[in-house]
This record gives sequence, C-alpha cells and structure tokens, in this order.
Amino acid sequence: MSILLEQLIQYFQDILNVTLDVRSWDESRRLPFFLQDSYSYYRTDLHGLDVVLMVDNDAAEHSPAMIRKHVYQVREKCGCEVVYVHHRVSAYNRKRLIEQGVPFVIPANQLYCPMLAIDLREHFRQKQKSVQKFSPATQALVLHWLYTHHYSDADRGTPTEMAKVLGYSKMTMSRAFKEVDAALVTALINERHTNDFKYDPRERELWQRLQPFWRSPVNQRHYLLKGEFDRRPFWRAGLSALANYTMLAEPGHEIYAISQNEWKIMGQREDVVMLDRPDSQAVEVEIWAYAPSLFGRDHMVDPLSLYLSLRDNRDERVESALEQLLEQVSW
Repeated sequence: MSILLEQLIQYFQDILNVTLDVRSWDESRRLPFFLQDSYSYYRTDLHGLDVVLMVDNDAAEHSPAMIRKHVYQVREKCGCEVVYVHHRVSAYNRKRLIEQGVPFVIPANQLYCPMLAIDLREHFRQKQKSVQKFSPATQALVLHWLYTHHYSDADRGTPTEMAKVLGYSKMTMSRAFKEVDAALVTALINERHTNDFKYDPRERELWQRLQPFWRSPVNQRHYLLKGEFDRRPFWRAGLSALANYTMLAEPGHEIYAISQNEWKIMGQREDVVMLDRPDSQAVEVEIWAYAPSLFGRDHMVDPLSLYLSLRDNRDERVESALEQLLEQVSW
C-alpha cells in the first residue's frame, strides 16, 4: 500500500471517524493503457456509496480539465463514483475541480465529494444549503448554459463573466453558482435512491435532472386595454407563443411577456388602462422574474421558459403542444 493511500485512510479516520476498507480494483485492467499507467485504483465503501479511488502516480500536477476527463472515462468503466487522489493540488486547480464537480481528496488538506454534499477544507466541514426552487438569477444562469451548450464543457464561465453576460451583479451570480451546485447534489442523491443516476449529463439530461427546482418565470399577470397597448417592447408568451411554436389554436386574446423593470416604466404611463378580466379588446401581460429578452428570439419568448410558464396547465391539448415544444429544442 502506498504512503499516499495510507495517508488517505488516516485522513478519513481523523475527520469523519470512518475506517475505509480499501482493496485493489482488479477491473482496472480493462482501462486504456495510459490510464492504467497514470493511476492506481482501489475500491471502497464511503457512507454506503461504492467508490473507486483514482490515485495519481505522477508527482507533477495535472490540469483540472485532464483530471475531469480521466475521471469520467473511469466512471464509464466502473459504473460507480470515482474520487481523484493526489498529494497536492494548487489552490487555483482545486477551485477549478470544484467548479467542474470533480470529487477529489488531498490527504490532510481537503476532501470534496459533491455526491455526499461534503466539502472539507483543513478539517472544516461545510454543508451545502438546501434548495427548494431556483432564484430567477440561477434559472437564467442554467438556461444560458443549456442554450449555449456550455454546461458540459470544462469551462462553464465564472460568476464575474456570467454577471456581464446576464446583467446581474457578481454577488448575485456567485450565489447562483452555489445554488446550482447545491441543487445538483440534491438531485444526484435522489437519483441514486431510484437507480436513475447518470454521470456527466448532456443538456437534456440536465434539464430533466433539475425539474424539481425550475420555477415559472411568470410573477404576475395583468389585462390591458388593447387599443391603448404599445406591444413593441414585448415578447409573445403563454398560449400565444405556444400557438406559434406548435399547431395549437390561437387563444382568444394576445399574450405578451415583459420584465419587472419594463412593467415599472409602463405603470407610469397615463394611457395604460388595466382591466379586471380578459375579453376580445384586451391583451394579457405576463410580468417575468427575469427578462424575456435574455433568451427570446424573433419577438417570441424562449421555448424552455415558455414550457415552465405553462407546465401546470392540465388541458390535454396544451400538454400535447408542450411535448411538441420540447422536441423542437436543439439540445
């Protein structure tokens, strides 16, 4: 047994009071030769979770992107969680590994196991906050990843970069990144209980995995008199948009989406007349929690947000149209 592995066993004993039963992973011979030469493999049980320890044989430090790639390749062969082990990883690379969700252990220094909601740094345990529903900024962030196909890449952007892209503050985006990671931990734990777990999800799998956390973008709905309604800054939404995307019949009145800020500006206009109920002379205005212009195209709200705004509709025709809508998304 290597010194590094002995240190790892002692580390788990010291910080978690867990005695690991570590044994060689014989099936590692099925791996490509470069993976067999670069790492030593051991199997163990960690809090009831079957884990393969991928111990780096090289004293030099590898890039997070390479480590991530190797971890996923090993996962595909073993069918269980893989934890990367090395005697040292720079602070910058540790940050990158965490951002990419790669489990790793640096004995006597840091343990990061997102599948167990564990992040231990210098003997400090930090629990992830539970997430019920995404905040508007978090939902916008994940939708951006889905539409740009960037989530599965090695670099999904930093909070500073995403703040500039989406128009939020750096602090808000930092919270959004943490919220996504906490939601993914919860989703992975739930999937393990149902044997529905998939590693390295593609965009559609990520969309499905996060279903419990998605929220409707619609905060409020108002009806305005059509003749006094300037619709140029608005985006077709609701059943109006769904009718454009699918074969669903047009609703009896037009429906548009507007951001909170645009609604505040519009509320200052004297010519805007609000109605108690829809009729043939009214338009429906949805006030969205995030700007529909972020992902809308051709004066239509984006398909995924549209789906979320209507997914609680129990009309069979609408449900069928929503299924057609998802089939049109370019995952």
